[in-house]
Amino acid sequence: MSANTYSVRRFTPERSALGKLFARDSVVRRMDWLLFFATLLLCFIGSLLVYSATRNRTGLTHGDQYYFLIRHVMNAGIGLALCIGAMAIGHHRMRTIVPFFYALSILGILAVLSPLGSTVNGAHSWIIIGGGFSVQPSEFVKISIIIGMAMVLSARVDAGDQVHPDHRRVTQSLALAALPVVIILLMPDLGSVMVLGAIVLGVLLASGASSRWVFGLIGTGIVGSILVWQLGILDKYQIDRFAAFANPALDPSGVGYNTSQARIAIGSGGLLGKGLFHGSQTTGQFVPEQQTDFVFSVAGEELGFVGAAFIVALIGLILWRACTIARNATDLYGTIVAAGVVAWFAFQSFENIGMTLGIMPVTGIPLPFVSYGGSSMFANFVAIGMLQSVKMQRPMSA
Repeated sequence: MSANTYSVRRFTPERSALGKLFARDSVVRRMDWLLFFATLLLCFIGSLLVYSATRNRTGLTHGDQYYFLIRHVMNAGIGLALCIGAMAIGHHRMRTIVPFFYALSILGILAVLSPLGSTVNGAHSWIIIGGGFSVQPSEFVKISIIIGMAMVLSARVDAGDQVHPDHRRVTQSLALAALPVVIILLMPDLGSVMVLGAIVLGVLLASGASSRWVFGLIGTGIVGSILVWQLGILDKYQIDRFAAFANPALDPSGVGYNTSQARIAIGSGGLLGKGLFHGSQTTGQFVPEQQTDFVFSVAGEELGFVGAAFIVALIGLILWRACTIARNATDLYGTIVAAGVVAWFAFQSFENIGMTLGIMPVTGIPLPFVSYGGSSMFANFVAIGMLQSVKMQRPMSA
């Protein structure tokens, strides 16, 4: 064989680095790019909204109008790295680290109840690490509950020993979820408990467990809510928030001030909004915590109904892709992982946007990928990485 012939064979597209990158079984071909780009676009829009909400708040930014913007972009960058890491590990290999990750998340929320914990905006759910950074361990509990319950519920089914999880497996998975829920309730962080409840319900529905467990869980949630209220576990500010939700006119200048100003901001935006960075409510700093809990009010005022609807559409696109990944998963473990993420993002988005519009009580949970926050951004991107991992297990024909 001549040297020239050898050279032609060696550098054919199939053998080149570019050819490998776009090969049928490559990561590039297997990734869900709609999911990936929708997530990045949400982060980009969120960075603009966070900047608009904070650029004039000198008391928060220490005179640096880019203070929150820079940190938001940094959080998104770290989150993207965590997403790639989760994809590299793979959701199947995550089974081996479930006990470690679960124990670490439990230690994290227990640390919040220790002297290490700090109260931010009335919620005692943070650990301040200095330099303007803090950690909210309850965000990572969402991941540990999803992969932990998925591991327990799918073990016998994926092994071919059962068609659906039996009562013993369901009981074990619920016990695994109950421990962190109780600890977080003691903080008390009601918003995180509500999200975790939605995750557990979504996981059970996806697992194929008996409907009696689903209805039993719903009934237990209702009874538990009544007991929490009657036993006085909630802090006064949380009770006041529910009272303001039930009666918006109760205290418009006090506990109902946030939602009242948020609705004014959204309503003033009209169809097309006042223009980015030109919202009077936002510029005038009338809406508290606008970069976190009430970031959707910035979108409503400055981008109008069209811009706010576009954000909702992007969230819907992420949920649609996640549902498709859950449906096409090759095993029950992958289905449960994807379904848990769907329940998480769907409920948390609905609650955040709902409390901004006044149709849900204020619970202080962020809007995924849009609100400012490190822990929430990191956890959200890990969840996207898990979804991509489940997707990449599918044959290319799917």
